[in-house]
Amino acid sequence: TIRGRVDFEAGDIHLLGANGHSPLLSPEEARHIERMFIVACGTSAYAGLVGKFIIEELAHIPVEVDYGSEFRYRDPLIDERTLVLVITQSGETVDTLAAMEEARRKGAKLLAIVNVIGSQAARLADGVIYMQAGPEIGVASTKAFTASLVDQYLLGLYLGKARGLIEPARMRELVDALAGLPNKVSQVLAADGDCEALAGRFFKREHFLYLGRGINYPIALEGALKLKEISYIHAEGYPAGEMKHGPIALIDENMPVVAIATRDHVYEKMVSQIEQVKARDGIVIALATEGDEAIAEKADHVLYVPPTPRLLSPVVNVIPLQLFAYFVAVRRGCDVDQPRNLAKSVTVE
Repeated sequence: TIRGRVDFEAGDIHLLGANGHSPLLSPEEARHIERMFIVACGTSAYAGLVGKFIIEELAHIPVEVDYGSEFRYRDPLIDERTLVLVITQSGETVDTLAAMEEARRKGAKLLAIVNVIGSQAARLADGVIYMQAGPEIGVASTKAFTASLVDQYLLGLYLGKARGLIEPARMRELVDALAGLPNKVSQVLAADGDCEALAGRFFKREHFLYLGRGINYPIALEGALKLKEISYIHAEGYPAGEMKHGPIALIDENMPVVAIATRDHVYEKMVSQIEQVKARDGIVIALATEGDEAIAEKADHVLYVPPTPRLLSPVVNVIPLQLFAYFVAVRRGCDVDQPRNLAKSVTVE
């Protein structure tokens, strides 16, 4: 995903348009944008929710995230100063393609983050950022999700720089953060035994609650979705701060709660939510930053990840949740690559 796009020596990034020579967007086009929609379906929509945090922070563009199946029917407020970004692994998702047609009809600029080269979405868009993730065989998306997170980070940097919002020193810092990402991902993958052991304890459970805050709230949604998709366990993702507005009624010893509590500016809030769950006899599986020994005193089980800059933390934090879902599905005898009732590319309404 970053190959050919990131110049670590210069501390800069390069995103090219469809012709491979001109920029994806000119500085004038980037400054012209007043608002942005990210439109996608399923896992890609959760990636878009992460992208909203990234792009609003780096490029100062208001971002709305919508499902393709909703966007196409609700007459969205779009004009020529609107940028519409679609995310689709296959590039053939029917609702996403219909959303692109609607955006085109209303005069929006169209970008697509796509994995399959030459797909319909790639052909419809004004500009394409290919995931460069290689073929994804399993129906439940994992590496394409990760690639789309990084691609949106690159897009946020690109737009922020073009709009004059990121100074060179800050740009270098943000680019340098990418350099350490592959090693962090490798570290998490190497610790898959922890996820497997945890799956052995919980694979017979039928309900899970996933909690996250801020940029990691969408990762709670994605973690729950993965468990649903491949293990057929009912799981619900929720903003941690909203737990007291309903889901807390479900908390007891039969409802394991997965809490994303890595070190960031909302860490103390997440610890408070964990304490609320424990006060109601809930079982907590915490996702925490390496070196955080205090969290082990609060949670029943802990999965650790290496410290990662906040805007890139979802890339690392999602992996233990993907692995946990995988090992649970294997223990339950499920077909991980071909879950029932699902298709890799949804080409019908």
